[in-house]
Amino acid sequence: MKAVMFTEYGEPDVLHVAEADAPRPGPGQVRIAVRAAGVNPIDWKARSGMIRDVMPLQFPVIDGREAAGVVDEVGPDVSGVAPGDEVFGFAVGGAAAEEAVLDDFARKPAGLAWEEAAALPVAVETSLRVFGLLGGVGEGQTLVVNGAAGGVGVAAVQIARARGARVIGTASEANHEFLRSLGVEPTTYGDGMADRIRALAPDGVDLAFDTAGKGGIPDLVALTGDPARVATIADFGAGALGVKVTGGAEGRAPGALDEAAALVEAGRLSMPVAQTFTFAEAADAHGVSFEGHVRGKLVLVPG
Repeated sequence: MKAVMFTEYGEPDVLHVAEADAPRPGPGQVRIAVRAAGVNPIDWKARSGMIRDVMPLQFPVIDGREAAGVVDEVGPDVSGVAPGDEVFGFAVGGAAAEEAVLDDFARKPAGLAWEEAAALPVAVETSLRVFGLLGGVGEGQTLVVNGAAGGVGVAAVQIARARGARVIGTASEANHEFLRSLGVEPTTYGDGMADRIRALAPDGVDLAFDTAGKGGIPDLVALTGDPARVATIADFGAGALGVKVTGGAEGRAPGALDEAAALVEAGRLSMPVAQTFTFAEAADAHGVSFEGHVRGKLVLVPG
């Protein structure tokens, strides 16, 4: 099968399409014919060697962590799914390939585009894992999401709104109208962020979620009044301040993908796909992701 691979750390151009052995599903797993695979910042961080100390790689590596497609083989101890079913989920051993094995998956809602389905797993699971670390997000609470227009931010604000929370989101001004369409009260990040948020929420902020990692942690701690009410997925040095830091090593949020599917079917969750690339254009996708400012997600498709 064809797959997006790399055999050494480096710039995006180390990515290339090559032949690889088709994987086989193990217990609790399914194999899919991939229709689309999501692109996440963790992909280029791993490829570049930026996080090799905490996530060393065994080469060769197939790129990607999330995919959507049609089940074509079911492993032992799997029930409720059969060849021909359409699913989305987390890949084991790489997602950007013609065939991928999923170890955590859910049925794709009818009518949901393959690209949108492939863009959901990481963003939704990350959001729900963070909400769990913060003790839950729900009715009557005010949540600040720093970096609200990226993939994780977009998922987080919609899930929080579906649970009844008030959400204030930071983003560039170009994304403010988009955030308003999701029920979010937008403001800009950077100098003066805390004052701008206090003006929107004079009664205070309950919780804060940093997806951006661009120096906003002190403001978020000041706004909530307690570092334990702040969580980040992007500023790994913030743990020294008492902020909750998560990279997923502690395990995935259970039931995240089923919750995502239910919210999609209820019209409460959508994931905009900013741009789609073929497997051969994977290096371009990594470059765009590295530059930031993506509204929603980037996706790879075979071809």
